[in-house]
Amino acid sequence: MIYISEEESAALVTHELAFEAARQALVAAASKQSGVFPAVLGRSREATNTFSIKSGWSDNLTGVKIGSFWSGNPARGLPRHNSTIVLLDQHTGRLAAVVEAGKVNAYRTAAADAVAADLLARKQAKVLAIFGAGNQAGFEVRALARIRPIETVLVVARPSPRRDAFVERVNDWGLKARAVSAEEAVRTADIVVTATPSPEPLFDAAWVEPGTHIVSMGSDAPGKRELPSQLLSSVSLFCDLPSQSLEIGEFQHVRDAIDAGVLAVTPIGDVIEKRSPGRRFDNEIIVFDSSGISLQDLYMAEALIRAKASHR
Repeated sequence: MIYISEEESAALVTHELAFEAARQALVAAASKQSGVFPAVLGRSREATNTFSIKSGWSDNLTGVKIGSFWSGNPARGLPRHNSTIVLLDQHTGRLAAVVEAGKVNAYRTAAADAVAADLLARKQAKVLAIFGAGNQAGFEVRALARIRPIETVLVVARPSPRRDAFVERVNDWGLKARAVSAEEAVRTADIVVTATPSPEPLFDAAWVEPGTHIVSMGSDAPGKRELPSQLLSSVSLFCDLPSQSLEIGEFQHVRDAIDAGVLAVTPIGDVIEKRSPGRRFDNEIIVFDSSGISLQDLYMAEALIRAKASHR
């Protein structure tokens, strides 16, 4: 049985490794040679301590990812978010690998958004707006700046030392970052990323300019919502996995219209494999719903196992 600790996985992971693993996972998700099961959501005795279990299989991988959010961890000097990936032997069902992947999970999520943006965002996108200044925000900025010539980062978050520290950190990376209002960010940005736990839309659909690429990655449970329904009803919709997006992702809020065939949703794997078009013209407004699927975790674990073997 292979074991990779949190310290090892954090040292092995890179944006390049994550991008390729995410790309492979999204291709697998859109094929008939994979399966993704409904996410299981749970909590501990304390209602603020929550976890999700995501599971799936592909040609050569079977397993689960347990993602947890423990609200009191900062007081213990620990991150709120943690993640553990378990791979099972395809032939026997016995334990094949355990990968602690707290930091890796942030790379994995940002990588999927970068894979989609590389296909859907305008080539000369230079202004990125990020809603949220938490753990995930920095990974999103770094991943997207790898695949588009990002120069300016507009941060939308409540005034706080954490927000200010995030803006300063992004400036230290050589990008021009500043905190702005939601309206200024959306009206100005080429790419908008929402990375929040919001239950309500974060901005007005009328603020979105033609050509904008929008990523919703905070909606990953029933009731979460970052985007206005008026926007979703009038733009091109893409996602990592339609079945999951309609259950726990952003598109749960337009499920009836999608089920009725009024709105169409394209899995990004179909775009990667050229079965469906991505961006068709510069003025097209696109939304990518990134609910986070188990195959991303399984392919990340496989990539880390290979990376560990090559470092021996």
